[in-house]
Amino acid sequence: MHPMTPLLSIEAALARVLARARPLEAERVPVAETAGRVLAEDVGSSVDLPPFPSSAMDGFAVRTADTPGRLPVVFRIAAGVPADRPLGPGEAMEISTGGAVPEGADAVVPIENVVLSDNEVEISEATPSGAHIRPVGGDVLAGAALLAAGTQIGPAQVGALAAAGVAEVVCVRRPRVVVLSTGTELRAPGEELAAGQIYESNGPMLAAAVASAGAVVVRIGPVPDDETAQREALERGLQADVLVSSGGVSVGPHDLVRRLSAELGVEEEFWGVAVRPGKPVSFGTRGRTLVFGLPGNPVSALVAVELFVRPALLALQGAGDPGPRYESARLAAPLRRRAERDELARARTSRGADGTMLEPVSGQESHMIARAAAADALVLVPQGEGELAAGDIVRYLPLRP
Repeated sequence: MHPMTPLLSIEAALARVLARARPLEAERVPVAETAGRVLAEDVGSSVDLPPFPSSAMDGFAVRTADTPGRLPVVFRIAAGVPADRPLGPGEAMEISTGGAVPEGADAVVPIENVVLSDNEVEISEATPSGAHIRPVGGDVLAGAALLAAGTQIGPAQVGALAAAGVAEVVCVRRPRVVVLSTGTELRAPGEELAAGQIYESNGPMLAAAVASAGAVVVRIGPVPDDETAQREALERGLQADVLVSSGGVSVGPHDLVRRLSAELGVEEEFWGVAVRPGKPVSFGTRGRTLVFGLPGNPVSALVAVELFVRPALLALQGAGDPGPRYESARLAAPLRRRAERDELARARTSRGADGTMLEPVSGQESHMIARAAAADALVLVPQGEGELAAGDIVRYLPLRP
């Protein structure tokens, strides 16, 4: 970055990323395989839910006109085993939760409110019509809207789709992402380190982050700081929907990624964001491929992936709100503000009488990934003078597994 080049704000940089992250094509997906996917089309229910009047309690199906009273128990209804005939006047049928209420019955009396003896049930109080009966379509009617396009599917949505009889839905396909790590000094964990070498952490970390955002991930590297090797690796990565590289985006003699990317046809949208850590992040495109160049310092790469890459991946999948999704909590200790840049400070959340508290972790330097492992939040410290005080309400990004 030229010292006179103004840095983009986080918001401006994110807007440029999302403007390029257009949803990918759609595909049909079995409901059992949709967790984490994003709907490309609205979905309606295939059936009334419940599809029949059902009991909300273990008890006895009765006619309200026969209560209070002593009634013979003429049938026992289990879930999936309906009565073999309608309920007649002066009768009761035992029924399990979820069982089909028989024709003729207009209420269910809970088992704890009756006395059962000699196959007769004694009901001491009048029962109102409709008591403890789930009506047909009380949850959703056949054909009614169930989930809207842009909804990200979680366990509750999978359950709703299955219960509504939906076998398949149309989802935006998962983006294919190449994670490329660069650096001659990098070695795989488990290998013996020579002088000047370090273990490579960005590749596994970034692969885990983008996979958690729904991507299909391929890792390349670590690739040494060699023009031929990096050019070949970048060309492979540019065949994907998204290329995320780490390292080689600054201005040193061995920082080759930006120059080689430009030679391969990547049009750079920006280089440099007013954020600490993560300032030298770059973003560009080649055709529809999104290209992120992340800093080599691990915490800088982590911050950049949460601020820009994760929202881009969700936008590619058609998410209605790709984020980043900030939450609010109180600071447990002060944090100093910086005049020139926003900062994302690592912190640990705790729950107390006053709600969620954020305790900054010790060691906020961008290379301190081991200390960052103790954090589960990134606290946004807006640029400015002075400090955020203990007790201030601040915004933060959760770092979820």
